[in-house]
Amino acid sequence: MSLRTKIFALTYDRQMGKAEKLGMRAFRERLLAGAAGDVIEIGAGTGLNLPCYGPDVRSLTMTEPSPPMLRRLEGKVREQRPSATVLRAPAEDLPFNDHSFDVAVSTLVLCGVDDQPRALRELRRVLRPGGQLVFIEHLRSDDPDWARLQDRMNWLNRLVVCCDCNRPTLDSIQQAGFTVTQVEHTALPNAPKFVRPTVVGSATAPAAAPSPGERSATAAER
Repeated sequence: MSLRTKIFALTYDRQMGKAEKLGMRAFRERLLAGAAGDVIEIGAGTGLNLPCYGPDVRSLTMTEPSPPMLRRLEGKVREQRPSATVLRAPAEDLPFNDHSFDVAVSTLVLCGVDDQPRALRELRRVLRPGGQLVFIEHLRSDDPDWARLQDRMNWLNRLVVCCDCNRPTLDSIQQAGFTVTQVEHTALPNAPKFVRPTVVGSATAPAAAPSPGERSATAAER
């Protein structure tokens, strides 16, 4: 565990404070207003989504791979939603059976996972057929000039906030077999220009279970 990781966890809420006030909290509230049933949130961080889950959520499972973040998350869960389950797990290797959840939540996570396609395949696997993935993610701009700026500045973004600012995340969601049902292109509040392109949306998992070939490929990768 690096000193950088510890400092990032310790200062994360402070770093996000102004962005939350300028619109990020409103994004979270709108995204999670309809969450219901059995819900999994990946990369739950310090638990900034916790206040946004409503009474229709039957069970809430939150995963986080970073031990410093996990400790802060556990403290907030004890205070705000003690019925929630918290586990240390990366998004690429979720310790749950197939078709365990109705809704999966990812907010500013798919930019930082080690293997984005694999993480999305795992989310598809643990969602029930027709289940919903809801997300807030910053991503690569459709504007070529802006995208080139993101490529030039990505090293700085990785250094400061431990993620990539230039991933084609919306395309990756579709390539993983999800059907995007709603998407709003917006800007990440209080962020540098090269980090601003953001989507808030939802996608639906296939109504049918993966084919045997798909299940074998996923199992081989885990």
